[in-house]
Amino acid sequence: MPKLNQVNAIVSGRKAECEKAITEMYKLIQKDQLFNGRERTYRPTDEVNGQKQPPESQRVQQRADDLIRQAVAKWAELWNLIYTQDLGNQQAKADVIVADKVLLLQVPVTFLLFLDKQVNDLETFISKLPTPDPAEEWSHDANSGLLRSKSTESLRTSKEPTVIVKYEATKDHPAQTELFTKDVPVGTWTQILYTGSLTTDRKNAILDRIKKLQEGVKLAKEQANMQEVERQKIADALFAYVFGV
Repeated sequence: MPKLNQVNAIVSGRKAECEKAITEMYKLIQKDQLFNGRERTYRPTDEVNGQKQPPESQRVQQRADDLIRQAVAKWAELWNLIYTQDLGNQQAKADVIVADKVLLLQVPVTFLLFLDKQVNDLETFISKLPTPDPAEEWSHDANSGLLRSKSTESLRTSKEPTVIVKYEATKDHPAQTELFTKDVPVGTWTQILYTGSLTTDRKNAILDRIKKLQEGVKLAKEQANMQEVERQKIADALFAYVFGV
């Protein structure tokens, strides 16, 4: 008996072959002239002196029964194969095992296929979550449930005008001065940063477990697909009914 993974490997190819063949036959059955033929002979009234005409004929190029047989053969092969695959999918199951621990018991292969994609989506989601600025030192704040940085202080300054005397006044010349502004400390800012992002260590730990889960799901999927399946033949009964055989 073939294994389910062997059946899965040929399904898509058989589907494409069947679709192509049926499409070509469908084009043919819409051309009525291919199914019609004729033979025509001419006999003049005056068989001695009358003008003779060569016989004419048109060959029948397609037979409906032939096309039915060809179409039925293609469909029967595909239907039997898909039924074998679906029946195998119902029977194929495997455990999801991660780090020698059974997380899920006897999971159907159809769900394993679904879960495989979902876990990949989970990995993408977690990998995009932000992490705190590594330049800061963070700790958990019990009151807010957020990460909190150490407090930092910075001066607040104000620009104040200041006049400097470049040259003192003399009896002949007035003093030369220049007006400029300087930053004068007027207070102190105390700042604490908060973030709701995921710590780098926790994010990496989650991603590591997701990787192991991905491996476990893939192994379970492979194990389930090793299920032996008996080839099914259900198409004959269906076509026998359709064509009244």
